[in-house]
This record gives sequence, C-alpha cells and structure tokens, in this order.
Amino acid sequence: MSVADLPDPRTWPANPSVTAGPTAGNASSRAAELHRVVASALESTTSRDEALLNAEAVRTIATWMSEDAAGLANAFAAAPSVAVARHLWRLLAGIERGTPGKVETLHTTLFAIPIILVAALDRLSAPVVLPGAIAQAHSLEDLLRDADEFAGAKTFALSSALAGADALDVHALPRLLARNVLHEGDGPGAPAVDVEPKPIVVDTPSERVHLRFALGAVLTVPHAEPLANTSIAQWGIPFAELLARDLRAPRVSLLALPRPAERLVGALLTGRAARREVAAQLFASNAVRKFRASVGEPYAVISAHRCADATGGGEIRLSLSSPFAAREAEGFRCPMYPYEPVHDVAAMLVTLLRDCRVEHIEVRDGIHPDADPVTGGPLLFKGGDAAGRSLH
Repeated sequence: MSVADLPDPRTWPANPSVTAGPTAGNASSRAAELHRVVASALESTTSRDEALLNAEAVRTIATWMSEDAAGLANAFAAAPSVAVARHLWRLLAGIERGTPGKVETLHTTLFAIPIILVAALDRLSAPVVLPGAIAQAHSLEDLLRDADEFAGAKTFALSSALAGADALDVHALPRLLARNVLHEGDGPGAPAVDVEPKPIVVDTPSERVHLRFALGAVLTVPHAEPLANTSIAQWGIPFAELLARDLRAPRVSLLALPRPAERLVGALLTGRAARREVAAQLFASNAVRKFRASVGEPYAVISAHRCADATGGGEIRLSLSSPFAAREAEGFRCPMYPYEPVHDVAAMLVTLLRDCRVEHIEVRDGIHPDADPVTGGPLLFKGGDAAGRSLH
C-alpha cells in the first residue's frame, strides 16, 4: 500500500456534540455549533454559501477570543475531523492577519521566529539547564535590521525570552494580540512581547530536539506586509551562531536552527512540523549509519498505531531493522497534530528515507496496538516480510 492509503489511528468523534475529541472532553454545544458551521462551509457547493459560513465562523471565533480563550482552545481540541481542525486553524490565522489593505494607520504586527535547538551533553554527567532567555537580544535585532528582514520597517522589538509552543497556542493567542503595541519613534529598548521564557533541560549524551520561539513586534505602515520575506539567507547563520554562543554552557553541545519569521499562528505550525522533521532526521541518520556499519542496508516500515499518550490517541511509527540482525530494531514515534492529514506526515518520512538512500520502504496496512505483547515495549515491525509491500 502507499502512504496515501495509510489509515488514521487517531480517535475522532462521530458526533462532536456527544463524543470526545482527540485531546479534549465532550464538546460544548457552542463548540459543536462552530464545528457544524465549519463543516458546512467545507461542504458548501457555491462560493457564496462558503463565504457566508466562513464569515459566521470567523465572527464566532473572534467573539470567543475576547470572552473565553480557554473555551476556544477546547473547541479547537475537540474538532471532529482533520478537515474541520485544519479549517479552524486556517480561519484563526486569517483573524490574526486581518483584512489585507484595510488598516489605514500605523499598527503593530506580532511575529515569531521558530528556532530548533539540538542539544546534548558532551559526556554522561548531571543534567544542565540552559536559560530560556537571550542576553544579547539587541544584537539579534541588529542582525535582522541590517538584513532588512521586515521589508523596510526599522521599528521592531525582539523579546529576550525564548518561549515554548504553549505560549503561542490557541489559549494564549488572544492575550498576545491584545497587549503588545509599538509606537512611532520607539528605538532600542522598546517594549517587547511579554512571554515567559522556557528553559531547555539537557540531560542525555544523545541529541535531543527542542522547539523555542523568539517573539517580537514590528511597527507596520498601512498596506505593508513586513513578513513577506521567506528566506533567512542574509541573517540565518550569524543569528544561529550568536544564539548558540549566548546559550552555551559547559559540557553541552548546542546547535540552533532558526526559521523565517512568521505571524504567530503560522510560526507555531511551522515550528511543530520542523521540530518533528529534525528529530526524524536525527533518528534516521544515526540508525541507518549504525545498521550499515554492522549488518548492511536496513529495512524501513511505516505503520499506524493507537497510543493513549499520543496527541489524538494515535501516531505514526518508523521502524528500521535488518533481516541479518533478528533481535535489533530501531523505532521513531512520529506525533501528529489534529490539523495534519496522516499521509502528509507519512510522506515526510518517506522523503527522509529516500534522502538517506534507504531502498526498502514498506507501509504496513491496518491500525496496530501501542505495545508489543511479548516485550511490553512499543510495537516495532521488522521489514522484509510479506505483511508490508515495498514502495519501490
């Protein structure tokens, strides 16, 4: 089978007003009504009906943002399908972006730079906690200003706190959008985005992947788009080097990988996907190297699993093994968010394996349990048998 046919292992409610969503309890009647409107918009047969239903959903979300951010977050978590969850996030991003060309005054645009941090202890020793704060935030601002990152806008401020993903999630977004304002003439030291820093715990010699965000605010003139640049060619490397030096600590190796600045919703989705992809790359490169050095080319199996502690109750797994090492297997648990189609996540794994020149890639049919009944550990499949069919 192909990744396009891989089943979704997550638990989705058949009726959002009755049954629990992937990560929440029963949807409230208000959430169920929002889900119904969004589903109707997706199924509408005319552009007029779609626009009317989308406008109704936007009004509901915007009102909810001002009244009950926690309730809105629960409504997002209880979405009854990938399609509804994906469209909810699309509408939320539209609310954050506003109506293009309609703002006639100077205004503040919030942004976030997703940063992937790969950290490990140089040797087995006591854990090290890296601060979640940037001592040289103004130096990072200078790099962005010299690169003209914000399309000519020079008045902006970067927070000294490195925030976690929860600081940008649905429950936190209304407070961020409401509280941060820059003014014409603000210079260095202008008020930055108010977020709590999230320290980075480094507790193993194995490389671990962490996701953090550098949040900021840029003063924007009417009709301008300060976040149009999607390249970090001019500032990416010095930004990463300066950040790594700022956070460095004895006995810790650290690599920083920044991504382009985006509005908050887009940055959150980009950062989550980037963290997972870098973690998968680390796993695959290390495991493939290990197999090739010992027993030869590995076999890869991609499979779907029910898993109580996974987001939505299910996840995709990548198993690497060799027919010449019956007792050896390496596994990667690949999380999925409610707004992500299964085949998109699985396709990322296939692309990664092909980049690693893995020739034997199988997709296992069906939805499988979390644990191996013999070992009690996470269930991993051995490749090369008839239960899975090679993609090649």
